[in-house]
Amino acid sequence: MPYHLLQGGTMRRRRPRLLSRLLPPLLIILLAGAGLWLMTDSTAEQHHAGPHRHLVSEQAAVALDAGTAPLAGGGTTTSPLAVKLQGGVDVVHQRFGKPFGKAPRAGLLFDLDNGRVLWRHKPTKVAPIASLTKMMTALVVTDQLRARARVPVTKQALAYQGSGVGLLPRGKSIALRTMLYGLLLPSGNDAATALAQRAGGTVRRFVGLMNARARAMGLLCTHFTSSSGFEDRGNHSCAADLAAIARAVLREPRLAQIVGARSAELPFPIKGGKLYLYNNNPLLRAAYPGTTGVKTGYTLAAGPCLVATATHGGRRLGVVLLDSVNTGGQARRLLDKGFAALRHGR
Repeated sequence: MPYHLLQGGTMRRRRPRLLSRLLPPLLIILLAGAGLWLMTDSTAEQHHAGPHRHLVSEQAAVALDAGTAPLAGGGTTTSPLAVKLQGGVDVVHQRFGKPFGKAPRAGLLFDLDNGRVLWRHKPTKVAPIASLTKMMTALVVTDQLRARARVPVTKQALAYQGSGVGLLPRGKSIALRTMLYGLLLPSGNDAATALAQRAGGTVRRFVGLMNARARAMGLLCTHFTSSSGFEDRGNHSCAADLAAIARAVLREPRLAQIVGARSAELPFPIKGGKLYLYNNNPLLRAAYPGTTGVKTGYTLAAGPCLVATATHGGRRLGVVLLDSVNTGGQARRLLDKGFAALRHGR
């Protein structure tokens, strides 16, 4: 009868005395090593059912700092869109309180052109991201579909919950450009589902493409479970990864035009033939000078979230705020300080 190390009961065959003495300490060492491996494993595939209260592992944080990501077979791959967390000194110092509210769960102020970090607050903390998810949805859609593609409005898309375009006519095919506006300005969950089905065949396959894109970008704390971000379970990222995603969005001309729009008037197959959409971005709504994007998000678990970008004097900065009580005020404060620091050559 075979004998298993962790199997109960007795064994007829007598073990050598030396083995019986060495076995307990060997088991302790093996179990301790396994526990250490689990503790330090990369958080890119975290326990999806658990709370989002952890940071990426030390190895992953080093890779984020260096702008690289670990490969399964060893070595690294360069991630040109990664922000530079390692080295240098943050030139913006900001401790939030009145009148801007308490500090966000995590945040980052960065240079869009070179990835330099000007201010950080727990930039590798893994957290739910709500509709910030739709930045990746938009990237994958533009990867998969040509600009003149059309998107059918399906029954599943009309069964959405949360925010939506709300006027999608079932069975009609909508221009891709219009659906992308619906995805990114009012944060339409209905548009997210319709786009995922059109670009991926099914929502599940499309989410697989989202995660593949995240891996290809070298994102270390990002995992998606939906195209909309409405469900928080297993859908998470961190400020550093979201900065890289924002940089990718603004490099795609079709998307850069959309996320920088305060409103849009679009052809639509309804009475009147027009669809009017308005951006949720608090900086665009408040006409903050030079605002160029990008996306808002909110769920109970994620709290209010914002990825915002702006251009002043030829310099481009971005800010990420996760679970912020005052996304607009805090973003403006950080951007003001960031542009001031750059003007003074810091």
